[in-house]
Amino acid sequence: MDLILALSLSFAFLLLGTLQRVFIAYPLAGAMGVFWVVLMRRGFGWQQLLRLAAQGSRRALPVLNVLLLIGVVIASWMAAGTVPALVYYGVQWVHPQSFLLMAFLLTAGVSVLIGTSFGAVGTVGIALMMMAQGSDLAPTWLAGAVIAGAYVGDRCSPMSSSALLVAAVTHTRLYDNLRRMGRTSGLPLLLSGLVYWGLSWLHPIHLTQQSLAADLDQIFHIQPLLLLPAVVILGLSIAQVEVKRSMLASAGVAIALALSYQHYSLGAIARFLILGFHLETHTYLDAMLRGGGILSMARVALVVLISTAFVGLFAGTHLLDAIQRYVARSSTVNQTSASEPWGSETEGAIALPANDPPPENRLLMTGLVGLGAAAFGCTQTIAILLTEQLMRPKYAASETGNAALALDLENTVVVISALIPWNIAGLVPATLLQTDYGFIPFACYLYLLPIAHLISLRLASSTPSQPCN
Repeated sequence: MDLILALSLSFAFLLLGTLQRVFIAYPLAGAMGVFWVVLMRRGFGWQQLLRLAAQGSRRALPVLNVLLLIGVVIASWMAAGTVPALVYYGVQWVHPQSFLLMAFLLTAGVSVLIGTSFGAVGTVGIALMMMAQGSDLAPTWLAGAVIAGAYVGDRCSPMSSSALLVAAVTHTRLYDNLRRMGRTSGLPLLLSGLVYWGLSWLHPIHLTQQSLAADLDQIFHIQPLLLLPAVVILGLSIAQVEVKRSMLASAGVAIALALSYQHYSLGAIARFLILGFHLETHTYLDAMLRGGGILSMARVALVVLISTAFVGLFAGTHLLDAIQRYVARSSTVNQTSASEPWGSETEGAIALPANDPPPENRLLMTGLVGLGAAAFGCTQTIAILLTEQLMRPKYAASETGNAALALDLENTVVVISALIPWNIAGLVPATLLQTDYGFIPFACYLYLLPIAHLISLRLASSTPSQPCN
């Protein structure tokens, strides 16, 4: 009963804080206080709980310095004019009869380069929304395409905090994960593109804000040279250079451009890197071109630290063992059902051991657990950590368990979190775009990705293996 009460109060704290737009660290801390009291009533000492929380937070340490570097990179790209150049050249491709499709692709490209869904939505996403103002296109349609595109990079960019966190908790290599994610992204991207192309053709728009490109050029003097920091990080990522080194190299090039081409002083650049970039003009561009900085990512790092401490308490006190046992029972299949996934005598099908369920069963259960964790935790970070903890035993028996777990987390909970109206993964982008949860049906990629992956695993497991000659 005390656990149910603690879960209810914690969910209420997180939901209320999210809806009231309170910095999520505060309701997270309140929720942790609730569980702290429950655990002390169950006989755990405060020193023991502190040690368990610290053990959980240590899992996030490899990610934290990269998070701070991401803030530096985004601020330096803003100051150099790289992000404005991406927007400037991107909007040149936009056509009234392919607007939704180009909005999806453009946001996806920017998010892959900068690694953050919020950053992509807050720059090119806002620009696209402004361009569509006054047209007959429903804002929720455009917001769905923009948010779906933003999570293409949030999932599989080398600068993505969620990709880094998944790699850290599953003990896998980031670039190996990115390669596997790329193989599972093709069909969902194609299907999403077809949907947005069809909607664009049926509902062409009349573009407004034609002065956007000219205004950007007036402030930043746009030219291809400003894309160099993006080219650097893309090239080093393809070469699989360690992510921190690629980000440092890109930030160094961007700082040089900000000094020599944009003529910012060293003091101004230092402020941007710490506090975040902002324009000194008072125009509509000021709201769009701001962000980055160590301070902004320090807030994200604090959320990650508290979240991992939360999960450390759950793991060390076995508080979620009952849920974990239920998950184990729900996804356990016997040898016969594993070898006959369609309930028929499929000759030559690969038989899996009883404690190693078929990959499609694991993916489905991971998605369901991730959906509950995203709804309860209200943050993508908590959803990833809780789902990883609860589902890890189901992947342990497989030789490729860590890699499969990382891929399944990326293909389910990372994108599903944005489909929960009160989860900040979807709430913040919707707020930036001045829309509501009506965008969810039009964020096609977010649900086509897990569905396509599930179908592909199902088809693979139902295909009889060929005997060796």
